[in-house]
Amino acid sequence: MPNGDDRSAAATQLADAPASAQLTELAQRVITLLPEHGRILIGIAGSPGAGKTTLAMQVAATVNELLGSTDAAVHLPMDGYHLANKTLDRLGRHDRKGAIDTFDGWGFVGLLRRLLAETEHTVYAPSFDRAVDEGIAAEIAVLPTARVVMVEGNYLLADSEPWAQIRELLAESWFCETSEAERLRRLVDRHERHGRSHEAALAWAESVDGQNALLIEATRPRATLTISGQA
Repeated sequence: MPNGDDRSAAATQLADAPASAQLTELAQRVITLLPEHGRILIGIAGSPGAGKTTLAMQVAATVNELLGSTDAAVHLPMDGYHLANKTLDRLGRHDRKGAIDTFDGWGFVGLLRRLLAETEHTVYAPSFDRAVDEGIAAEIAVLPTARVVMVEGNYLLADSEPWAQIRELLAESWFCETSEAERLRRLVDRHERHGRSHEAALAWAESVDGQNALLIEATRPRATLTISGQA
């Protein structure tokens, strides 16, 4: 992995690069990490609204384009491992959904280990549907031909168990950042689109999402690379 000076320089260069050039550079970076055989996981962490999902999907698409494939790289969000709303109700945690203890962390780590160990058959993973606010089992198919899994989620670099086990499974870890004002704008817009009033959306973004961001931002120094979230 690059040393601290290299990471700082690379982060500055990528932040200043046009979006398309940045994506190409990131995709080429991923491709250079590929072993002769097997699969790698690239982790993208960051606070709510930072742009992790967009970045992961765009890098996966660019890797596929550069490799002339449709399935060499796949996007895998951590959000499929949200605990079900009924479970959150039972545990008394529904009012802070998105906090680190509202995910099945052990299940998520188990999936990442499977993805590295089981490359001869399709591995199915859950997605998350914001329209119903629940995980959707086995919607994501990681085919045997997938060489790169772009894993994204809030807590990939957290140092508590089981999250602390993730770093050793990643070929690299990236931290996606954006300004606090832009993150808040995106979060309020997201919450409004999924049914909350403006007041309720703003309150959730500032309280629940804001508290989670304090934990997540503290994990930034553990990342290989810091990248500006474009959208």
